[in-house]
Amino acid sequence: MSDPGRPPRGKFITFEGGEGAGKSTQVRLLAERLRVAGREVVTTREPGGSPGAEAIRKLVVEGSVDSWDGTTEALLMFAARRDHLARTIWPALARGTWVLCDRFADSTMAYQGQAHGLGRSVVARLYELAVGDFRPDLTLVLDLPVPVGLARARARPGVEDRFERLGHAFHERVRAGFLDIAAAEPARCAIVDATGSIEAISVAVCDTVRSRLGAG
Repeated sequence: MSDPGRPPRGKFITFEGGEGAGKSTQVRLLAERLRVAGREVVTTREPGGSPGAEAIRKLVVEGSVDSWDGTTEALLMFAARRDHLARTIWPALARGTWVLCDRFADSTMAYQGQAHGLGRSVVARLYELAVGDFRPDLTLVLDLPVPVGLARARARPGVEDRFERLGHAFHERVRAGFLDIAAAEPARCAIVDATGSIEAISVAVCDTVRSRLGAG
């Protein structure tokens, strides 16, 4: 029986996709929409989202493309993820807050598990150890062709991260990894066409959140 004095658990929505898919923009737009509707919302990202995880982020996304192999990357990602969950995500959900996250564990499966060849079973075992049976309520996979995404990513102001400098074939494997995940878990995942305008993608995101979770 639920505690009548405790707020209902918030919803956890993750945004996934390759480089340049527009995840951070869509996280921001959905958060604005939910707040207008009266929801309390926290936006966050991975790797990062807590002080310890942000420190790990610098290790992972900066430097040369050969700084780490796939196994080391995956271990770093899950170390950051555990801290992020314990310090940011789980406390917010317990307060009844909705949490919108730019990347989560599906990125580790697609990037390290598939594109780096670490393997799905290894990533799944790390997930069980670090995360347990916790899953997002909804995962939005923003999908677009690799050349389009990389061109968008490289046109953004700021520092290019090391993943953007990996080869075209690597990013094709990443895209295939996300599509495989979405196909395997249709109840959790929804593919959103990210080739259109920011406004069109936002409408598709909000429609999906409304149909799946009754909000947005």
